[in-house]
Amino acid sequence: MTITTPLSLGVVPFNHPQLEGAELRYISETLAIMHISGDGTFTKRCRTLLEESLGVMAALLTTSCTHALEMAALLLDLQPGDEVLVPSFTFVSSANAFVLHGARPVFVDIRPDTLNIDECLVEQKITARTKAIVVVHYAGVAAEMEKLTDLAHKHSLVIVEDNAHGLYGKYKGRFLGRFGAMATLSFHETKNFTCGEGGALLLNDPDRVGRAEIIREKGTNRNQFFRGQVDKYTWVDVGSSYLPSDLLAAYLYAQLERRDMIQERRSQIWHYYDQHLTTWAAECNVQLPYVPAHCEQAYHMYYLIMPSLAHRQAMIRHLSMCKVNSVFHYLPLHLSPMGQRFGGKVGECPVAERVSDCLLRLPFFNGLTTAQQDQVIESVQAFDFSAASIDLHGGS
Repeated sequence: MTITTPLSLGVVPFNHPQLEGAELRYISETLAIMHISGDGTFTKRCRTLLEESLGVMAALLTTSCTHALEMAALLLDLQPGDEVLVPSFTFVSSANAFVLHGARPVFVDIRPDTLNIDECLVEQKITARTKAIVVVHYAGVAAEMEKLTDLAHKHSLVIVEDNAHGLYGKYKGRFLGRFGAMATLSFHETKNFTCGEGGALLLNDPDRVGRAEIIREKGTNRNQFFRGQVDKYTWVDVGSSYLPSDLLAAYLYAQLERRDMIQERRSQIWHYYDQHLTTWAAECNVQLPYVPAHCEQAYHMYYLIMPSLAHRQAMIRHLSMCKVNSVFHYLPLHLSPMGQRFGGKVGECPVAERVSDCLLRLPFFNGLTTAQQDQVIESVQAFDFSAASIDLHGGS
């Protein structure tokens, strides 16, 4: 049975995490076992569940998706001057994890439909120094992996899938996270499945699994010791402390157990928005999410792309007055202070710049009720474009 905590009367929050089943019971079991540090009973259960349900070689839980990306950067053995291609419209960790370990990010613009890295622009960004392509599946809709994997093979590059949004999404019938040599997941509070803060590194290359376990265990071969492969463990490589507490894994395992129910509910929420906003959007020149026929999305979010920055900001204010919390999303990385230090310039990624100005995310969480959605939809449709335009131009 779904357990929720009370919400403020009449206010529709942007996000509201909730218990989905056995979270509290599993945490109690962990406390009874008294192994609450990393790689305990529930950490191992999560690993097995993810490996078996996704068909990946290994799934290593981490303290965050950011840390999973940092592990991927360490596994690439980056050297000064190496470059990593990354979409400009993404969270900072998609680039920062590699910068932290010596790489220079090279920003690529996004497609105007799915908002994923534009596969047609990737090859022109590849140089002799390029080491990897970071592919972000925005909103849980797959990037064009067929062309991207072909390019990676042609130029001997590694693909790292930043699949923070897309757990259990598919591209041409195949789960996201299975295309790159490595992929990362997020279990942050805002994701479909959560433990508050958490992540995972997925590995599809058997040659990287052993070293990934060492990096995750502070650079030691501690896992080999526990498996009886060595008689003592020691420092053998670079690494850090990337293991989450088994308390977090216990919470996460309960969520992953209910994955089919959660995804079905999120599908209903997404399609309800889409059914009720499609006509309005077409009449008002507002772009809605696009899902190619060959993609099975993960139902991570629902967004509007307004005609302009001014309209987006006016819509956020309007929704707030209607007691609906909405938010914008990423700022283009190439225009950030750090991005400009790496050569980012205005106009370099025009689609990312426009989308960043115009995109607005609507409330979306597992327990969102139909009544709450109706409140959101009615509020969106009540937005007065003409009045907003007058206000934006300083009229009265």
